[in-house]
Amino acid sequence: MKDREPSRPRERQITVGRELVKVLEQGVFTARELSQEVHISEKQVAERLEKVRRTLRGKGRKLVVIPSECRKCGFVFAKRDRLTRPGKCPVCGGESISDPGFSVQ
Repeated sequence: MKDREPSRPRERQITVGRELVKVLEQGVFTARELSQEVHISEKQVAERLEKVRRTLRGKGRKLVVIPSECRKCGFVFAKRDRLTRPGKCPVCGGESISDPGFSVQ
C-alpha cells in the first residue's frame, strides 16, 4: 500500500453561502448543479439553501424555488416547502420527478 497524504478540502475565499448566492444570481440551477459549482454534496446544498433563504429574506431579497414536477402525470409540487426533490407523486405514485430549480431574485 502506498502512503498517501490525506486529502485537504479546497481553500475558500468566500463562505459557501455567499458562493451559492453568487452562483444563483447567474440563473436557475438544480441542487446537483450547485453542488458541482461550489464543491459540496447535494445534501449540504439543501441545508445551506435553507440558511441562504433566511439571510436573503433579511436583506429584502428572495430565494426563488422552481417546483419539482412529476414526469408521468405532470403534477407540480407548488406548495412544497422543503428544498429537496420529492420521492413519490401523490397523484399517480410515479417516482420519476424532476429536480427543483433555484435562483435569487
